[in-house]
Amino acid sequence: MIRLRRTLTLRGLQRTWCQRLLTQSCTGNKELELTNEVKQNIEEHWRHKVNEGQFNRQQSQDKYYVLSMFPYPSGNLHMGHVRVYTISDAVARFHRMCGKNVFQPIGWDSFGLPAENAANQRGVEPSQWTDQNISQMKQQLERLGCSFDWSHELSTCSPKYYKWTQKLFLMLHQQGLAYQNEALVNWDPVDQTVLADEQVDANGCSWRSGVKVEKKLLKQWFIRTSSFAKQLLDGLEDPTLRDWRDIINLQRHWIGECDGFAFNLQTSSARRNLLRVWTPNPEYLKDPLGFLVLSSKHYLAKLPEAEAGHLSVENPFAKTTLPIIFSDEVNFPPKCDVYLAAPSFRQEDRELWEKVGLAFCSSDIHFNSTNWEILRQEVLEAARRLNVGGYRVSSKLQDWLISRQRYWGTPIPIIHCAKCGSVPVPEDQLPVILPPKQSGIDSPVCQCPKCGDPNARRETDTMDTFVDSSWYYLRFLDSHNDKNMFDPALVKQFMPVDLYIGGKEHAVLHLYYARFMNHFLHSCGLTPTSEPFSRLLVQGMVMGRSFRIKGSGRYVPESQVEIINAKKNQALLKETKEPVVMSWEKMSKSKLNGVEPSEMFNEYGTDTTRLIILADVAPTSHRNWSSATFPGILNWQKRLWITLKAFQSARDDPSPPEVDTQSDVFLAEDAKLFDARNFYIKGATFNYRHAHQLSVAISKMQGLTNSLRRAPNYIQRYGKQFERALAAQIIMLAPMAPHFASELWSNFVSVKGRLNTSSELQWSEDVLAQRWPDIDPSYNLDLSIKVNGFENCVIKVQRTHLDKVTHSDALDIAFNTESVTSYLIDKKIRTTNFVLYPGIEAILNIYVDKVQKTQKPPPNSSKGNTNKDEAHGERRD
Repeated sequence: MIRLRRTLTLRGLQRTWCQRLLTQSCTGNKELELTNEVKQNIEEHWRHKVNEGQFNRQQSQDKYYVLSMFPYPSGNLHMGHVRVYTISDAVARFHRMCGKNVFQPIGWDSFGLPAENAANQRGVEPSQWTDQNISQMKQQLERLGCSFDWSHELSTCSPKYYKWTQKLFLMLHQQGLAYQNEALVNWDPVDQTVLADEQVDANGCSWRSGVKVEKKLLKQWFIRTSSFAKQLLDGLEDPTLRDWRDIINLQRHWIGECDGFAFNLQTSSARRNLLRVWTPNPEYLKDPLGFLVLSSKHYLAKLPEAEAGHLSVENPFAKTTLPIIFSDEVNFPPKCDVYLAAPSFRQEDRELWEKVGLAFCSSDIHFNSTNWEILRQEVLEAARRLNVGGYRVSSKLQDWLISRQRYWGTPIPIIHCAKCGSVPVPEDQLPVILPPKQSGIDSPVCQCPKCGDPNARRETDTMDTFVDSSWYYLRFLDSHNDKNMFDPALVKQFMPVDLYIGGKEHAVLHLYYARFMNHFLHSCGLTPTSEPFSRLLVQGMVMGRSFRIKGSGRYVPESQVEIINAKKNQALLKETKEPVVMSWEKMSKSKLNGVEPSEMFNEYGTDTTRLIILADVAPTSHRNWSSATFPGILNWQKRLWITLKAFQSARDDPSPPEVDTQSDVFLAEDAKLFDARNFYIKGATFNYRHAHQLSVAISKMQGLTNSLRRAPNYIQRYGKQFERALAAQIIMLAPMAPHFASELWSNFVSVKGRLNTSSELQWSEDVLAQRWPDIDPSYNLDLSIKVNGFENCVIKVQRTHLDKVTHSDALDIAFNTESVTSYLIDKKIRTTNFVLYPGIEAILNIYVDKVQKTQKPPPNSSKGNTNKDEAHGERRD
């Protein structure tokens, strides 16, 4: 027993010693120049320490869920990946240092056509190719220094994940929201698969292969997303949505005005097609004389029944059939090729009814407009009862086509039986496992779960990969749950996502599908809110300079080009002197303008790469990648390095102080650092937390570096505010450059003669365990008063008081400020708005209208005129 205790004690000492070694500097007090080799050593030394995520599933208080769109595992990071994950990581680390319980997961959107094509070319299984790419990209992300919570890692091609995607499909199917129908679909002749309308560009070409898309009649699976159209449209007004900006307009345009109703009615064709009928007047379906007009280009026009004139649609509302005619002479609803005609309601439809010879019964039926609303409600209630539609939607919005005629995707859990039709796979038989590729993908014979017929066949279509990514943000929270999709109680605690980061190219499709799925799950009581993402950060693309020969348009590498005038985009091909067109385009291998992240890491270091990609432009703007911008960051790092070394040397100086620490000169210099520290903390914090303008946060930190560099030696030796400001500088750098900041901090805490004995700094902890620096209570912050958006005045308020200022308090201050009251003297206040950023600033907006001067009535002539102005009907105030 004594030996066991001694062993445990030794092990504990070993752990403590190892931890101490890990947090110690790898450069120490050595007078080293900050070369690339030194940077690489620093990053290698700190890599395993800074990559740790610290999410606590048991603590929902102060939660912060930051999510970046998970990558497709292509095998190599590109600079777009570097940008989005550096942004995500910087924000996550900031909130973690502010005391938040941060959840920053990562996973892999690992199904899809590219992996299947690449695997086929190499003669390997798609699963093998995908796993290899995931392993490679994971190493690259770890080198990028992101603090992901790898314990929640998931991959959509794993049966442990797609089992629950299949379960989600069955839930939709059970509620009539997943259905099969024959439709004229977009067919990619190269990739041999169906494309959704959203995956075809404005020129009619495939989003992936680039070839012209063909039209093909196929039986496909759809998800009835349009049934939630009105909810999704209204959800864009949800007050919890922040920074959605133009994304709201994109979503609103995609959904369209929900000014009508859609119904899925069955045709009389042998194929039993469902026809989508949209109308702003559902009561028209009560008309026994009603009929449908379809465009002559409608796919049903090619059916034998249509050519014979025997095609119709069942009308369950009037207990009749709706004859179908094909014509282009009616005003079809926008983006719609079906028109519902109601002769008993509309005179023009009656005229068309008689013109086409449909007068086969009495035409004396008339509906009184006073009971149209009653008829409308009867139709809508019946439609919902019969599960044939009756929901508000725009005329243009179609349901989501999810069938893909490819192997590498989530199998659709349906069994086709000659007796029972399409039968869902029982939940206890999930997942339906994807068979090995070499076994073939012909429909395997199986037993019908309903009647036991041994000759039933499994569905061979797989799901669109957008289905996998429509709910992954929920699975991340409970990625190892083998009993349910996720624990609703856990999701209730940590949803919605606080900040969602991704490219604008996903602003319509992915966000629309993800919003739909969360709205659906919310309607099932499984998620706490209908909207899944509170705040968006839509980052711009990383652009590379491309070079094309003017005549042929052929791309050439920069090494073959002689740049004549970069500002005027003038260049020549070195070999032939042909003119070359220079432009900024999205990085691409085909355009020869890409940059390999690994090359940047090797040449400049990981943290330098992170800082470069965050600097100069806002995350939401496109980033023109040019080495001309690198010196600003490289020099800043060197200045920080020199500043820290100078601080160490100053503290090691044994000579007597040059200036009395109580003198006016010393106190004035120390006060400058007090002001600088608070001013730049305020700016950096605002841009980390509120504006997400990380490039501005870098500028603020560079400003603090300049203030530190100007401090005289005696302030570095004995100035408490210098010590505090330098500590704040390193801490604020840590979210963006965690390795470099860890090394700076390790050297900082090793200095002699610490002056800050408060609990503000945890001297025994590394930099990432520090609390984010706060504004001093006595520092004066700004209360800005604006009128109609223009600044009228700025009032300085002590931080302790500003944090308590209310809207009413701000109005009192404004109305007791002469510059405000004098400006408002002839104006009428329309409304006011107050925003408080605790510890940073407060803004009062006053919106006014100018009071129109009114003319005084002409004076009564019998009373005489006592004022020249009044005699002219004018009034003076």
